[in-house]
Amino acid sequence: MDLAKTTVLITGCSEGGMGAALAEEFHRSGYNVYATARDQSKMASLSALGIKTVTLDIQSQESIDHCVESISQLDILINNAGASYTMPIVDMSIPEAKKLFDCNVWGHLALTQAFMPRLLASSKAMVVNHTSVGVHAALPFQAAYNASKAAMAMFSDILRLELQPFDITVVNLKTAGVKTNIVHNIQARQPQLPTSSIFAPAKALVESALRSEWVGDRGITAEQWAKEVVADLQKSSVPPVIWRGESAWLARFASILPFGWIDGTYKKMTGLEEVERKIRMQ
Repeated sequence: MDLAKTTVLITGCSEGGMGAALAEEFHRSGYNVYATARDQSKMASLSALGIKTVTLDIQSQESIDHCVESISQLDILINNAGASYTMPIVDMSIPEAKKLFDCNVWGHLALTQAFMPRLLASSKAMVVNHTSVGVHAALPFQAAYNASKAAMAMFSDILRLELQPFDITVVNLKTAGVKTNIVHNIQARQPQLPTSSIFAPAKALVESALRSEWVGDRGITAEQWAKEVVADLQKSSVPPVIWRGESAWLARFASILPFGWIDGTYKKMTGLEEVERKIRMQ
């Protein structure tokens, strides 16, 4: 691969996230990098490194069209932008869940469609869809997020087959534990149960889970993760599914276990075990 002429565009590159780490690693590896985010000011550190930054909101067709017009060549598209939402399914705001899917699914597909002419013109075209090991995990209170990632994983798997006649590689990037701003951002929103929630007897326990406090300080650094991912994407034969992040191997193993075998682990990990005990005591 002639790196001097290989152009990569990465969505969701706000500082402190995995997109920014990928942009830096691709830049160090000699790629022509376009880093994008909704807020240009949140990519200042990338601009300082000489990385091209472009304002892009993948939920806006106008913004997508403007981005495509400004980039004449593209070899690798990395659909990394994402949002999170934690809430029990019975209390979930359907409008909020739809917004989540707009960002985690439909925005990526709209961008992929828009850049398809550029990718078809490339002899080394690749689409990388950043999903999650969570597509295999029935984590309580995280249904909307995991479901959106699972939907994108299936789109990615089918897109891989559909684009084979055009020699466009499609990769499903499944990430496990990585230290980023995502938990901090969830906690900053201070998610709260509705007062009418059936989980009200265990309100404090559930809201702790909604803040993802059970995650703690787990995960490898975004820089280490990005280094491993870029190395994977540079292989002569790029794997159709890449598993990276802390305990990714464990998530991969769990994905082949019989249905329900690790329900207890998920309940204990997220605090649902204690929630259930408290509710049954009422």
